[in-house]
Amino acid sequence: MLDIAEQLNLWHGAGRAFAVATVVGVSGSAPRGPGAALAVDVDGEAVGSISGGCVEGAVYELCQEVLSTGRPASKRFGYSDADAFAVGLTCGGLIDVFVQQVPPGASAGMDAALAYLRCGTSVALVRCIAGPDGLLGATVAVTTDTNHGSFERPELQRAALLHARAMLDTGRTGQVVLALDGRPCDPGVQNAATFFVESYVPAPRMIVFGAIDFAGAVARAGKFLGYDVTVCDARPVFTTERRFPDADRVVVDWPHRYLNAEAAAGRLDPRTVLCVLTHDEKFDVPLLERALRTPLAYVGAMGSRRTHLERLKRLREIGLTELEINKLRSPIGLDLGARTPEETAIAIVAEIVACRRGGGCLPLSDHDGPIHHDHPIGNEEQPAR
Repeated sequence: MLDIAEQLNLWHGAGRAFAVATVVGVSGSAPRGPGAALAVDVDGEAVGSISGGCVEGAVYELCQEVLSTGRPASKRFGYSDADAFAVGLTCGGLIDVFVQQVPPGASAGMDAALAYLRCGTSVALVRCIAGPDGLLGATVAVTTDTNHGSFERPELQRAALLHARAMLDTGRTGQVVLALDGRPCDPGVQNAATFFVESYVPAPRMIVFGAIDFAGAVARAGKFLGYDVTVCDARPVFTTERRFPDADRVVVDWPHRYLNAEAAAGRLDPRTVLCVLTHDEKFDVPLLERALRTPLAYVGAMGSRRTHLERLKRLREIGLTELEINKLRSPIGLDLGARTPEETAIAIVAEIVACRRGGGCLPLSDHDGPIHHDHPIGNEEQPAR
């Protein structure tokens, strides 16, 4: 729902009720993952998408039905062999969709979640998508230290909040099944409730070191992928906002000093990616010494094969272990034959996506394995190079 939160806040602020359909489960190959949403307001205006077009019409009608009745609804959509034009996913997957009405001011949990989203605060939205009638559709907003809304059952609420905070801490979205007394249980058990937890965290960071033309292209590609992008270099004549208009911030500082300050301030996390484009050892080595000892999602460094070997030698000399050195992606990027800054940026962000999602970096036409992977950013499993 994060991608449509801005419009939902506008409707909410104007006092317009709406119904929101959310993908709460996916099986097989599906266009969008859990948390994808489509919303329809009382005037019939729609925003968002849950399937890239396959079942949007049917979900739109389901939203209108929920707006009319006020009762939550669930529906599974899948591929139809009988009629290729029937409502279904032509990709062959299955998606489970939960739809609920959101009247202005009627849900403390939803109201708080939208407010937190508006100001960019990390929050988990917890909704009961299956369970007793009095619990179905109940919503609680959870932050690291507060919660808003209620499930009316103290043991169940306590357990749901514990699970939600653990998922928020790692940025995960998914289902939690609990018995009505709060104990974890399997799906389908009687006297149980299924909760869908959507974790919203600020955009992951991309820090690009080196104020060169390649950095500008990488910054543009990073913003396209949804990263919060910083460009940092010690040379003020090159490190200007005019040269890097796509970056969220442009910082003049020695790279290793800036990284140390950001780490000390707690502004780095396991989703952060670093692109070291300086290929100058007086910048690279002190920077990589700290970066490779920090739990980050990706650390890549630009340079020739010769530069790479010399860099490894220096890193070993200053005491980095082989385990730490093996975290370095160098030379940076996938082998696309890239030459221009734009092509090089695509090669770099392609490697970042592969690390984030667990991709094998092979053409899809060269294998018959899954198209989508489920390795979260920061996963220790790395794709083959």
